[in-house]
This record gives sequence, C-alpha cells and structure tokens, in this order.
Amino acid sequence: MLYIVLVLVLAALGLLVAALITANSLWAWISIGLSVVAGLLLVFDWLRRRKKRAAETDADSDAEQSDAEEADDSTAAEKSDADDEKKSEDAEQTVLMPAAGELDDTDEAPGTQRNGDPGEEKSDPEDVAIVSELETEVVVVDEYPRYHVTSCAWLEARDTIPLGIGEARQLGFTPCALCTPDAEIAGQHRDKSKADS
Repeated sequence: MLYIVLVLVLAALGLLVAALITANSLWAWISIGLSVVAGLLLVFDWLRRRKKRAAETDADSDAEQSDAEEADDSTAAEKSDADDEKKSEDAEQTVLMPAAGELDDTDEAPGTQRNGDPGEEKSDPEDVAIVSELETEVVVVDEYPRYHVTSCAWLEARDTIPLGIGEARQLGFTPCALCTPDAEIAGQHRDKSKADS
C-alpha cells in the first residue's frame, strides 16, 4: 500500500513540475488529484491497521482475562481458607481483650489515661489558630505525646524538653487536658493584646 502511495506522490510531483514548465493548469489539477488520492490511501491504510491492532488487543485481553479468572478461582479457595483461619485467630484474640466498659479507671486522676499519660485537651479552633502562630515556650516529656505549660501538675519531677508551642504542634504533640495549654496561652495572648491596645 505504501509503495502505491509513493508512486502516486512521485507522479504528482512530476506533473507539478510539468505544469510549471509548460504553464498548463491541467497538469497542476491532475497533480492535485493524485496527491488527494495518495492522502486518502494513507488514511485508509492507517484505519485498517488501527482496526487490526484493536482486534489483536481484544483477543489478547480476552486470553488474559480467562487466565486471570482461572487464577482467581484457584486463589479464591485459598483465600477463603486463610480468611477462616484468620477469623478463628481473631476470635481467640478478642476473648483475651476486655470488652468496652470493663476497664477500671478508678485509681487514675481525672483527665489521665490508664498508662498515666494525660488526655488531650479539646481545644477551641480559635485558640488553635492563635497558638499555632506563637512561639511561647511549652514543655514536652520524652516518649509522651502531650505538651504542657511549665506549671502542669502532671510534670512533677519528670525531665522536660522546652519547645515553642508552634514547633511542638508541628512535631505532632497535642495539648494536655490537665493544664490546657492552648486555652491558657491563647487567653494570655488575648489579655496582652487588649492591654497593648
């Protein structure tokens, strides 16, 4: 097909040169006609090849799909066996864990969790917006997720690390529920702003 197109293009070129030399417009029109026919043949050949590729792709995907279905059938049986084993293991493990409400927190101080770590302060969004911009110093305790004001009762004799409150929040620390650092520092900032104005 491409050879035919090449011959037509060369013939159109020859006729165009002849039309320019002889100043005969008929040769130019014939050259244009041959060029259009060559272009149509190229489009026809491109469409034919595209259709052939699509048919081959469909045949390949059908073969892959049937192979995948066979593999899925065999793995589905294995997976269901594994799921049954996992469910039985989960059931055994669940028995060992206490149900909700069975934990006894009577010996813990209010606002602390069972492991002695204070709970997280439920901060007001306005307070969070204020303290995120500040670099007021708070303290953290290594391996505990909360930050505190220095006067927090939970700190007692623990070794503390000073940080700016904005940096502490960026590092993933959360405010302590006992000393409520977000509310306290935001309140101090508001009081200071009122006094300044």
